Amino acid sequence: MSNLEPEQVNQAESAPSSPENAPESPEKKEESALYYTKWQQRMMKKGYVVTPKVKKPAKQNAIEWIATLVGALLLVLLLKAFVGSPVVVDGNSMYPTLHNGEIMIMSKLHYGTSYLFNQPIVLGGEPERFDVVVCRYPDRGSTNFVKRVVGLPGDTVQISGGYLYVNGVKYTEKFLSARMYSDYGPYIVPEGHYFLMGDNRNNSHDSRAEDVNAIPIENVLGKARCRIWPLDRGGSIY
Repeated sequence: MSNLEPEQVNQAESAPSSPENAPESPEKKEESALYYTKWQQRMMKKGYVVTPKVKKPAKQNAIEWIATLVGALLLVLLLKAFVGSPVVVDGNSMYPTLHNGEIMIMSKLHYGTSYLFNQPIVLGGEPERFDVVVCRYPDRGSTNFVKRVVGLPGDTVQISGGYLYVNGVKYTEKFLSARMYSDYGPYIVPEGHYFLMGDNRNNSHDSRAEDVNAIPIENVLGKARCRIWPLDRGGSIY
């Protein structure tokens, strides 16, 4: 038997059994959705007014993280397609300018070609004579090659006595470590094409080969700007 009077019993039954079981007010719910960092808590103790952060639902956080990752990936792809990217040198056909395994930066800011769904997009600009470029050979798929431009569209290229002649002008090419053994040409570079050779002239598969010849502009991917590895050989590429 209860010692409470009937009126007291009714009041006890209508009242919450404990503060923990009491319904949470809208104000409390809103406050529970807020959180303060340790720095904010310290500022509040000093009397500053601090705006709290709102706790986001886990699903919203996940969506924001995914959106951030996708955005970062798209940015990387755009930079690679229209600005430039690192390229690893494979082989010694550009020795002594570039060594096997070195890493360089290819720039598309001067000129170059990007591929969208395997379709070339020529970005504009024109290579200059003796630029070092990254290119693709006809019928060699997506394999990249690093070579030096020696002949521009309309030029007549010839090798005689170990020296390069372009339009009858002899070039000493101080970046070479050895003179060429074999003569070549004369060869007239077609319009819209470039004649490329490796600096290791006696051990380079380049435009002198019948299965390569001059390279069309859409096969020139970009300009080799600088070497970033190894560090002791870092710097601009000439």
